[in-house]
Amino acid sequence: MMHKPFYTATQNACKNCTPLGAALAFSGIEKAIPLLHGSQGCSTYMRRYLISHFKEPVDIASSNFSEETAIFGGGANLKLAIENIEKQYAPTMIGIATTCLSETIGDDVPMILESLSKTAGKAALVHVSTPSYTGTHVDGFHQAVKAVVDRFNPVSNKKQYKPKKKQTVNLFPGMLSNEDIRHLKEIFHDLDTRVIILPDYSERLEGPSWVEYQAIQDGGTPISWIEKMNLSAFSLEFGNVLENQVDQKGLTSAGSLLETRFNVPCIRAGLPIGVKATDTLFQHLEYITGKPLPDKYSSQKGRLIDAYVDGNKYVSQRKAVLYGEEDFVVGMAGFLGEVGIIPVLCASGGKSSFFEDALRSVLPENIFDQVRVHENMDFARMEERARFLKPDLVIGNSKGYAMARRLKIPLVRVGFPIHDRVGGTRILHIGYKGALHLFDTIINALLHMQQDSSQFGYSYM
Repeated sequence: MMHKPFYTATQNACKNCTPLGAALAFSGIEKAIPLLHGSQGCSTYMRRYLISHFKEPVDIASSNFSEETAIFGGGANLKLAIENIEKQYAPTMIGIATTCLSETIGDDVPMILESLSKTAGKAALVHVSTPSYTGTHVDGFHQAVKAVVDRFNPVSNKKQYKPKKKQTVNLFPGMLSNEDIRHLKEIFHDLDTRVIILPDYSERLEGPSWVEYQAIQDGGTPISWIEKMNLSAFSLEFGNVLENQVDQKGLTSAGSLLETRFNVPCIRAGLPIGVKATDTLFQHLEYITGKPLPDKYSSQKGRLIDAYVDGNKYVSQRKAVLYGEEDFVVGMAGFLGEVGIIPVLCASGGKSSFFEDALRSVLPENIFDQVRVHENMDFARMEERARFLKPDLVIGNSKGYAMARRLKIPLVRVGFPIHDRVGGTRILHIGYKGALHLFDTIINALLHMQQDSSQFGYSYM
């Protein structure tokens, strides 16, 4: 007799709304304001969601659809919203992301913005189509980054490249933590190489306390830098799944757009989580910059490998449920595989169709054979499958807390969003230092569980 699930719809999806990712990407640009073309509830939800993770004020404007707007179109609302934003914030850019409602009724946003071109203020207008029924927040993030690069690097800007004394690298890191972005800046600083990171919300969404109110927080990638991306020597783009989407599906990413339009070579690599992936990153950087790896990072790698040896007995053959954005899960799975943890269930709300292939490329065959891979997943089905796999821990964002609690195993919080702990923006995932932090955190979570469940407890490992 076939087992039938007790539900017929998605329950607690393992993803977030597409325009949420676009709003975050726009927030990583200096003096930019995100605007959601749709109902007030969309912007309120996403603003609150981002504030909960970043613990910083996040302004997301709305064109404020009503019942009447949903019937007759939102063009007038959009124009009024843009006027109000320019008066209140005086931004350099307004990033306009469409929601399900405006997409469903068929608002022609490019045409509306074209009609504003002669009367609009000083803010540049960037539009991205992001109905939630077409993807995840990561899809919205990548699409917004591409739209920004497209807007500020038009074909008309094509010039003959003139080599400069100090070459510049474009970096499209994807949806990483603030601490990850700061660490990437540190790496390029140590290599004495200028980098343009897009987006960069590491300061804008985690700045110091204000003496006076700021309508728009300091930080973000300056538009004047984005306009010069077509003159960079190389682009570097993170994400195994994104790479497959570009190479096999013909998706246009920010890096591939610059490569096609301006012949800026684009190197794609997985998220640099763990020894192997970080080694790959530094090999690319040595090739791009022509400079050797600084001794500082060789020392970090040595400490990490020593930690792997010291902690192997605590993690070897342990089983984990791993979930989140596809590329993030792939990066984390590669790290788990190299320390001896088996990610018996790898799940994501994404549905790129490249998730399984990307996991196979980063995991040893003997470990991959023990992995269950699930795209388009929700937490109800994830928990159902996890119960049969008997994992030792859960690794992912805060949305998996209820599942981990019912399974009575620890949750190691990584990625986005982290709602039920402080410091989610300061979790370092990438590089040798990030892997060391993750390794310690995982071992300590397992030891904590062991101590709490022991009849006597213990004071020494």
